[in-house]
Amino acid sequence: MWLLPNEIYIQRPFVTYIVCLAMIIAMVHMIGLIEIKWAGITWLDMWRNEQFFMIGSTSAYPTAVLHMTVKVLTNKGIYFRVTSKQTPTDDDEKYAYLYVVRWAPMLIPTVIVFAANVMAIGVAMGKAIVYARVWSTAQKWHAGLGLLFNLWIMVLFHPFALAIMGRSGKRPVVLFIMLPITFLVVFLTYILVHSSKLKGMAANTAANGGAGGHGRSNNGGVAEPAVNGGGKGARRVRVSPMDKYWVPADEREMAAAAADGGEDGRRPLLFRNFRVSGLLIHPYRLLTLVRLIAIVAFFIWRIRHPYADGMFFWWISIIGDFWFGATWLLNQVAKLNPIKRVPDLALLEQQFDLPDGNSKLPVLDVFINTVDPIDEPMIYTMNSILSILAVDYPVDKHACYLSDDGGSIIHYEGLLETAKFAALWVPFCRKHSIEPRAPESYFSVKSRPYTGSAPEEFLSDHRCMSREYDEYKVRLDSLFTIIPKRSDAYNGAQAKEGTRATLMADGTEWPGTWIDPSENHKKGQHAGIVQVMLNHPSNQPQLGLPASTDSPLDFSNVDVRLPMLVYIAREKRPGYDHQKKAGAMNVQLRVSALLTNAPFIINFDGDHYVNNSKAFRAGICFMLDRREGDDTAFVQFPQRFDDVDPTDRYCNHNRVFFDATLLGLNGIQGPSYVGTGCMFRRVALYGVDPPRWRPDDVSIVGSSKKFGNSDSFINSMPIAANQERSIISPPALEESVLTELSDVMACVYEDGTEWGKEVGWVYNIATEDVVTGFRLHRTGWRSMYCRMEPDAFRGTAPINLTERLYQILRWSGGSLEMFFSHNCPIIAGRRLNFMQRIAYINMTGYPISSVFLLFYLLFPVIWIFRGIFYIQKPFPTYVLYLVIVIVMTEMIGMVEIKWAGLTLLDWIRNEQFYIIGATAVYPTAVLHIVLKLFGLKGVSFKLTAKQVASSTSEKFAELYAVQWAPLLFPTVLVIAVNVCALGAAIGKAVFGGWSLMQMADASLGLVFNVWILLLIYPFALGIMGRWSKRPYILFILIVIACIIIALADIAIQAMRSGSVRLHFKRSGGASFPTSWGF
Repeated sequence: MWLLPNEIYIQRPFVTYIVCLAMIIAMVHMIGLIEIKWAGITWLDMWRNEQFFMIGSTSAYPTAVLHMTVKVLTNKGIYFRVTSKQTPTDDDEKYAYLYVVRWAPMLIPTVIVFAANVMAIGVAMGKAIVYARVWSTAQKWHAGLGLLFNLWIMVLFHPFALAIMGRSGKRPVVLFIMLPITFLVVFLTYILVHSSKLKGMAANTAANGGAGGHGRSNNGGVAEPAVNGGGKGARRVRVSPMDKYWVPADEREMAAAAADGGEDGRRPLLFRNFRVSGLLIHPYRLLTLVRLIAIVAFFIWRIRHPYADGMFFWWISIIGDFWFGATWLLNQVAKLNPIKRVPDLALLEQQFDLPDGNSKLPVLDVFINTVDPIDEPMIYTMNSILSILAVDYPVDKHACYLSDDGGSIIHYEGLLETAKFAALWVPFCRKHSIEPRAPESYFSVKSRPYTGSAPEEFLSDHRCMSREYDEYKVRLDSLFTIIPKRSDAYNGAQAKEGTRATLMADGTEWPGTWIDPSENHKKGQHAGIVQVMLNHPSNQPQLGLPASTDSPLDFSNVDVRLPMLVYIAREKRPGYDHQKKAGAMNVQLRVSALLTNAPFIINFDGDHYVNNSKAFRAGICFMLDRREGDDTAFVQFPQRFDDVDPTDRYCNHNRVFFDATLLGLNGIQGPSYVGTGCMFRRVALYGVDPPRWRPDDVSIVGSSKKFGNSDSFINSMPIAANQERSIISPPALEESVLTELSDVMACVYEDGTEWGKEVGWVYNIATEDVVTGFRLHRTGWRSMYCRMEPDAFRGTAPINLTERLYQILRWSGGSLEMFFSHNCPIIAGRRLNFMQRIAYINMTGYPISSVFLLFYLLFPVIWIFRGIFYIQKPFPTYVLYLVIVIVMTEMIGMVEIKWAGLTLLDWIRNEQFYIIGATAVYPTAVLHIVLKLFGLKGVSFKLTAKQVASSTSEKFAELYAVQWAPLLFPTVLVIAVNVCALGAAIGKAVFGGWSLMQMADASLGLVFNVWILLLIYPFALGIMGRWSKRPYILFILIVIACIIIALADIAIQAMRSGSVRLHFKRSGGASFPTSWGF
């Protein structure tokens, strides 16, 4: 009855009916207990009698009734078979007949009864979730009583279930594992089929649960899981697929905030908390628990059965299985309480934007980092700057700093051109509400919905702006020829020997790196440069000019002010370790402190741009919220990428990490810092403790020695602690200020200080981002994760296989460096949350898994030389455990896909590229850390090359380019071993005369080989180059290779034995002498 849509009561009132049944059953068992005493039998005898009465009532007795009915009507009943006696078996196994399954029609009714009760339990669990907010307490009690009946029936059928399991009935634990798995499969199926009901209920609940107007409709594209609006008149909005299973988790806080109305002077609640609906999170946690139990049972079973064809391999696999289980658990526990936080942009605007056009929002400094205008195409960097200058944030409240770590005049003059173009682009964006505000991305899409206020002028303005942008790109490209020509003309006129200076447009020598390097003007050796390209604007709006002959764009009703823009190239000298990106950002931190000293900072890589103009406001919502805002060190946004191939062959989007793992960390102490698209609290980077761990009488600065000898910088630190400071007053660049700026950019400034250790970004590690975020968490700060729609920021990613692997090598090598350093999360202090510590242990130690995984993936090589080799006996039980564990993993993944808003392809790509990384990259990372631990020089990490414009018109041309490197060879070896193993197994099966059991075991091993090849499939396409456009070629090649290897194996065996015997199922085989040509 559970399988029907509604509850069916066989008797009302149901509770009275159950009470009467319980009394009768209890009396029966009391009578039975007395009978046990006087009959001299055991409790087990009585229990087996009850069980087999129930089994007989569902299998044999209905057949007997049918027999009698047929005999009365036709005088011919059912034929009764004589009971066969036990006979000696071929093996020495006792009770062998007990485990023999002989299927007969009599068994089917009992199987149906058993299946119906299993399905009933699963469906009842599903109904309990779907109707959790609809059912009354009485209905829930009724459901619980009904489930007790189902469980009691299943306990009575336990002997029957063991019998139909055959030899697996020797291990009753298998039955107990399979039953919960079946429950969950039925439960999840019911949930998925009836999920529309839950979505309607969740939306209605959220619509009725808004409080005090803290959910508003104009949230700038922020992904709100349920509704925008609260109280009366709340209206439903379109629910994103990424948010359909999220429900509010802070109703009480919102209600309290609405009740106090801000009368106590506290800041408002500027974001909402959402949790995963119980529909998904409860089964997700239950599946995790069941899989953990299965892993423990599997490990115990293996320890109790130390049988294999080679104990050395057995011990390696035991250690590997333990490591895999431990790392899975470390990864999984961090995702058991995912939290989504949604900024309330409408309330932020209401609270901080003034009617006169001014704003009380705090000041922001934006950092962009680049090195080489060729390796990192300058057009990306300048688009990033343009999107920042045009962002929807008060013009006088943010400043942009470009750090050119190569000291290139190309970047400097490109920035001059960008500042000129911004005078057109930024007002155009404001006038027509352009999204996104990076011109390269904007003009690459043919059409977008118009949201501006001047539609009649849009088409002409758009054509004009597109033309201006094309001319701007031409001017940028021409810098690569204009500057050398200008410099050559000067050098020819001066005729100086030994030096060929690079000149600026005003005729002065460029103080940075020259085109023809010379002493004090080359990479790694040049003076520091600070140049304000755009001065800080006034705090009053400045309207533009109407359209004219010189300027066809009408900006008469548009504010044309531009934010402050600063160019920085730090000093570099031989003999100093300049610490790459981390060192450049620390210089930016000090220079910006002397100029604008904003309390908040956002950092970007040179190839990332602002995709959602309200992204800065979203980050500020978390920093200014009154609950945990003061203790928030940084707000991390997910990384999203353009120009990735549609199938995301190399998992560039990394959606499982950004949309599942980081949401899980968001429910603990916060996400880790991932390098770009992150808003920081400045004083947190200075190493200051968070307010909840800092006594009120402790100074922000503390010991000034760790910050260096600049008094101006040290004096700026207490001012930066004022997070509500909304006024920028940069000093005039007089001689004294320039001297201070030169000092804080000097190479010697950090000598004897804590910069790169406890202050600023951390040094001497490949993954300075993760370590810097860990240091902040270890100090007691928390972080927030902000996912928006449209995406806050977007960038470019490497779509070439080799470049992608180099990127992962740098990440994995840096993670191991962190694990084996004083920044190891195991030894962090008590301020680091326990679950956050677990997450960091997993994030830093994961490459070690490759040692064991590579062993497993190369193990099939034994097929080639030996044939069947059992790593664990009994092999079928071993495989059964593996299947259960793997199936449980995939089931957990399917639930995770739902609540994280992922696709099945995202999940598959994540699994595939984990295996590719574990064979190609992680072993190299392990080698790197082993070398470093022994005091040797580790592996050199190559910086990831950015996508550049292809010389052909073909899209995704880099995807089909093959760049051979040593990193590729281990994975190529794994592919070769598994293909050879498939061929050799086929050859041995045909030639070797295997038994049916051996054939079955071999087929299980072959499934493993095929599974490995499917996981490495993207890699195989990558090394095929342009042939990968036709994937069917790969499948043809693999089949041909398997056939060739199988024939070669048969030939080798024939030469050893002197004849070939091919075994066939019906004829028994055919023999041929080797002289026939084998």
